[in-house]
Amino acid sequence: MEALLATAIGVLTACGVFLILRARTFPVLLGLTLLSYAVNLFLFASGRLHLDAPPLIRAGASYTDPLPQALVLTAIVIGFGMTGYLAMLALRALAESGDDHVDAGKDS
Repeated sequence: MEALLATAIGVLTACGVFLILRARTFPVLLGLTLLSYAVNLFLFASGRLHLDAPPLIRAGASYTDPLPQALVLTAIVIGFGMTGYLAMLALRALAESGDDHVDAGKDS
């Protein structure tokens, strides 16, 4: 289970970095989204996931730490807002410059 989760985090991170390094706005936006998914999985995994753990804390029982879950929920909301803002920013840049290159404003 840990190897699968580590592989998923690695693949999401690698794909996100690859897409961020592209020269178009949509792949950059998609890469940022994938990178935020990788960070969310990493934060969620840091809470020591236990299968079939009791929902209430008892004496001597192991439980899942709620702080990483709260951080992931907060990161999902912030990521959704960031994605919406960047999508509108990319559409505005496309409408003004007529090109969707990230560096379209520079003189080449």
